Amino acid sequence: MTALPTPIDLLNRAVPRFGTVTTRDVAFGDGTRDRLDIHRPARAGGGLLPVVVFFYGGSWQTGARGEYAFLGRALARLGLVVAVPDYRLYPEVRYPAFIHDAARATAFMLRHAWQFGGDGRAVFVAGHSAGAYLAMMLALAEGYLGAEGVTPSALAGAIGLAGPYDFLPMTGPVYRRIFDRFADDPVCQPISHVSPAAPPSLLITGARDRLVAPANTAALAARLREAGATVDTRIYERLSHVRLLLSVLPSFGLMPPVWRDIASFIGRTAAPPGGTRDAGGRAPDMAGRLHPG
Repeated sequence: MTALPTPIDLLNRAVPRFGTVTTRDVAFGDGTRDRLDIHRPARAGGGLLPVVVFFYGGSWQTGARGEYAFLGRALARLGLVVAVPDYRLYPEVRYPAFIHDAARATAFMLRHAWQFGGDGRAVFVAGHSAGAYLAMMLALAEGYLGAEGVTPSALAGAIGLAGPYDFLPMTGPVYRRIFDRFADDPVCQPISHVSPAAPPSLLITGARDRLVAPANTAALAARLREAGATVDTRIYERLSHVRLLLSVLPSFGLMPPVWRDIASFIGRTAAPPGGTRDAGGRAPDMAGRLHPG
């Protein structure tokens, strides 16, 4: 008897494979979860493309890269090379092991993006929910990428969707176990690592998010601005925590243009081949290399 499709199966069927190519099970380390899938346009149209390393959410407890093929393909159709890594989860590991995994995946793409048609000088970290936490910790806390021989300055930018960036005091018993002896330490919070050297950031949230308070986005954006870093924010009035992510699906075509806004940010921010950034951290406009419509 044929098994009924799961909700994840339906999501992955909703975004067509046409026009994209996927390379699965690329190893970025020796661990069993040190693997990523790479989605890219079937025809790049010449030249290297901007790269997004996208970390999924799941409260640092659930998730698998194959569940997010729909997202990787959708972003690839915008003209991006998209890497979706796995990382170790609780209870196998606790903070900060999952951040170190994310750092290894990102360092791998910084070094090997060209093998997949990507520009290693235009690598963005991004994520949703707990994945946004990972992305912003890599962008702001220098030690994680530093342990892999690179620095946050190697990133073209960071994109956070509905992320927890400032959530002390930590009251949930499971989260206190995940963060272990650091559960009361500001060092585990992205907002504690803001500096003027932060790469350009795009912080996105839904006004109807009841899982991760939009105040996280407002607080981190304010701190980045106070430090003189470059940050853009988007608050979508009609979107909840999950619908923010699902707005990539064709059936959500009339929803706010979350993914086109992401493509626009990348187009404005990514350094073109041989290009340089200005004093504000921005690069000359390269939106023509993307297809946000």
